[in-house]
Amino acid sequence: MLGLNSIAARLAMATGLVLVCVPVPCAAQGRRFLLEAQNRDMQPAPGSHAGQWLRRYKDLPPDQQQKALEADPLFRSLPPARQQLLRERLQRFGSLPPQMQERILSRMETWEHLTPDQKTQARQIFSQIRDLPPARRRKLRIAIRHLRTMPPEQRQQTIESERFKSQFSPQERDLLSSASRLPLAPAEAAQPEPAPED
Repeated sequence: MLGLNSIAARLAMATGLVLVCVPVPCAAQGRRFLLEAQNRDMQPAPGSHAGQWLRRYKDLPPDQQQKALEADPLFRSLPPARQQLLRERLQRFGSLPPQMQERILSRMETWEHLTPDQKTQARQIFSQIRDLPPARRRKLRIAIRHLRTMPPEQRQQTIESERFKSQFSPQERDLLSSASRLPLAPAEAAQPEPAPED
């Protein structure tokens, strides 16, 4: 079954980084789903893409998704603890609204196309953002979502604007600059993100 490694690696990783795909997962539930999935031991099967397994089975009822997972030889070869983790993640993914599922799958695909260096950078950026106090972390995430709506050439101008200088410390603007240089997953057209508030 193509893509089980992809589900394991991406469910298990994404984040964070799909974060990385989007240095910022959108909702707490989706963020936790992606972050908990960190697993760098498993790589996608050759020729498969991030989220391929999930895309293939996401519209099945939960019991059929579980059966497909249980039937997969790669899944059965995993240690029991990892199998249980994947079962739980699949269950959580299935409980998300369709729009959130699509966001996650889109970010998984973006993550798949990052270079190894970009993935390393994204992990470092995310780690630094995660270490910020919650209020500052939230403000940076909102700013990154706002930057995602812009063409790349406009992002740095915005980061260097007086408005951003008044809202963010030099360290935070460096994080925003680093994040904005990564290929960010496109913003969702149906839900434009608000600009950071003054």
